[in-house]
Amino acid sequence: MTESGVVMPPDTLRHLADAQVNVELDTGDMILNIGPQHPATHGTLRVVVRLDGERVLSADPVIGYMHRGYEKLTEFRTYPQVTTLINRIDWLSSFANEVPFMDAAEKLMGVEAPPRARWIRTTLTELSRIATFLLFLGEMGLQVGALTPAFYGFRDREHVLNLIEAATGGRFHPNFNRIGGLKDDLPWGWIAETRSTMKIVLDACDQFEDLVLGNEIFEARTKGIGIIPGDVGTGYGVSGSNLRASGVDWDLRRDGRPYLAYPDLDFKVWTHSAGDSFARYWVRLQETRESARMVLQCIEDMPAGPIMAKVPRIIKVPEGEVWVETENPLGQMGYYVISKGATGPFRVKIRSASFSNVSILPWLLQGVYVPDVITILASLYFILGDIDR
Repeated sequence: MTESGVVMPPDTLRHLADAQVNVELDTGDMILNIGPQHPATHGTLRVVVRLDGERVLSADPVIGYMHRGYEKLTEFRTYPQVTTLINRIDWLSSFANEVPFMDAAEKLMGVEAPPRARWIRTTLTELSRIATFLLFLGEMGLQVGALTPAFYGFRDREHVLNLIEAATGGRFHPNFNRIGGLKDDLPWGWIAETRSTMKIVLDACDQFEDLVLGNEIFEARTKGIGIIPGDVGTGYGVSGSNLRASGVDWDLRRDGRPYLAYPDLDFKVWTHSAGDSFARYWVRLQETRESARMVLQCIEDMPAGPIMAKVPRIIKVPEGEVWVETENPLGQMGYYVISKGATGPFRVKIRSASFSNVSILPWLLQGVYVPDVITILASLYFILGDIDR
């Protein structure tokens, strides 16, 4: 009963009571730290999100927790020693990191690797891409609660790592490239083993298509989530599969300065128009298949001959500067090398793919729900060593 003697219905009283409770509990926005030590961050990345309930109002990635100063360290190494540093930038596809730096040093020296060395470099680069993507194709299922695909990804990736180890001696950090060529030629039986392994990879892609892409829960959690328009992605410097999943038909293997054996290979650049997390998965699945076909082309058409050009015993790179970029598994990888004529570089600027891909997070995560933050981070597929140089 009110002061005027009016009796209020019980439902109205309950409504007013709930409204009063809501006012008392309304504490404004909530700040949530995701990381730096958290399974959802995919490495030592900290994302500070401001929430209104379950919706993200703003998100700020905080990087630098594992910064190791690669660019500065290169100034105190000889050119051959630099490969040991740079193949740890993106440790999942380390061989691919060596290629642009070797290319830069060779351009400054006026040295060209023999054709066989270039074809072997191409083969190992694509094997690195396959190994990187197989891990992604499996682990993306973990983001929506599917454990089985992750086991399949690790299982199939082992076959590819065995090939890389047989050729280079290292599974993660090959240190196999040399200025002017390669450390060794391919071992006996490696071509036949590669042919059978690519059959395993192509079968694995079919399995992931059924197990993950065909799963209705995966579709519901990724379709229409984390959409990157092509022009926005380009503006933020997003590259690689993330940009091609937004409909941008751009691949440095085809559209950039010719390098390795790519001008002699027949391959397709895959794109998707949706730009969401589902599209990024789909594009990488197609690119895994395409890389397997490129590897098969390489081993069929690989020329005979030497694997090393004639280079001095002590490498001294002439004075000059050069910019070299390649299409690495995570996107555009670039090295700007300045030489003063010494045994090591004077300055090295590294343009890593993950750093630019992560730069779009404040724009991309605004307005999404907290669970979608996890799938979006996973779909961008970054490596923290590739961010914190």
